[in-house]
Amino acid sequence: MTRSHLFYQSRQRRPVLDQARGVYMWDVDGKRYLDGSSGAMVCNIGHSNERVLEAMRRQMEKSTFGYRLQFETEASERLAARTAALCPDGINRVFFVSGGSEAVESAMKLARQHALAIGQGTRWKVISRTPSYHGCTLGALAITGYAPLTDPFAPMMREMPKVPAPRAYLDGLDPDDPATGAHYAAQLEACILAEGPDSVLAFIVEPVGGASTGALVPPAGYMEGVQAVCRRHGVLLILDEVMTGAGRTGRFLAGEHWDMDPDIIVLSKGFAAGYVPLGAIAARDGLVEAVLDGGGFLHGFTYAGNPLACAAGAAVIDEIEAQGLVANAARMGGALRARLDGLMDRHAIIGDVRGRGLLLAMEFMADRDRKTPLPAHLNVHQRIVDIAFDMGLIVYSRRTRDGLEGDHIMVCPPLIVTETHLDEITQTLDAALAQLGREIAPALSETV
Repeated sequence: MTRSHLFYQSRQRRPVLDQARGVYMWDVDGKRYLDGSSGAMVCNIGHSNERVLEAMRRQMEKSTFGYRLQFETEASERLAARTAALCPDGINRVFFVSGGSEAVESAMKLARQHALAIGQGTRWKVISRTPSYHGCTLGALAITGYAPLTDPFAPMMREMPKVPAPRAYLDGLDPDDPATGAHYAAQLEACILAEGPDSVLAFIVEPVGGASTGALVPPAGYMEGVQAVCRRHGVLLILDEVMTGAGRTGRFLAGEHWDMDPDIIVLSKGFAAGYVPLGAIAARDGLVEAVLDGGGFLHGFTYAGNPLACAAGAAVIDEIEAQGLVANAARMGGALRARLDGLMDRHAIIGDVRGRGLLLAMEFMADRDRKTPLPAHLNVHQRIVDIAFDMGLIVYSRRTRDGLEGDHIMVCPPLIVTETHLDEITQTLDAALAQLGREIAPALSETV
């Protein structure tokens, strides 16, 4: 390959992308790949949707930029109204950004400025969970619980308090028992009391876990429990829907599965489905009004409310609704889950299959009964990605247990998938897992 002037996480090179249509992508050599992870759980409506592209063309012919302090734009007003209509009652104010990390930072700063505006300046701590991932900027990393990503920057940031993620499957608890959810919610309350309720500003949580926990579905009663704890102590509840939002879990917002009533919602990824960089926070009217009355929101980005981005975002929502993609995510998610369960029956290294809608994951273990992780040096999470990629299937992986050990892959295709696509995903995964099993068998036999 020719020398690249780009650099990202590592020296690993990948094929050059030529084009993408629907659920498929092609490199310049003509090899086809099924996008089984929607990129990084982004491309919810599939690639190169002509109606979205046409909406972008129409906007480009009018304007591609209008600075928010100088102009209002029809595109940003339309998307804000559409977004508010899809949020719970009372969440009617929207602030646009360019991505998930920016959205998380914005939510934290809005929460802090609200505390100052209402005379609660002692509140500044944002509690989150471990493991968790909320973004790569220093503020977002401070509430991220994933050691490989946070430890190098610890001297540069003020780390925030953490509570354990409700990993009932690893802790040996029944996820269907409301007592399990109450157990983990009580850990949040204990943390608030230990930190001092008057110092705690907010609790941020992904309704269904993302890459750090591998599509962790909370146990029964957990989401309702943490909401009650937050209300009891005057702590703002922030739902990080960057990965779960825009229909991914079978509801437009994953919080809808539990009738959640948050104070702030964070959106990105599938919100614009990869057509443009776009994210948003949606917040309660009273919260925003207090901040504006207190002198204004002291925060902003150059491309906030960019009309081209907002036109694309509105067109994405149009497509989600016109094609019934939220319902399809629920339907195809159930079908894909059944297929992944079938793979678990065939491959002993699959220790757990979990998720909601088309946000699904498989965790690999040396012993599924004892929940023993595979030896870390095998790098199974990366190896399975590489094998599947060579076979023409794209999946996404991370380490499950605080980023230090444990392996899982995310299987999250675009919401437009059909049964035929699911068959292709399953067949390719089956072959990839068989090859992986052969490769690691000698190492596993040495550990027995």
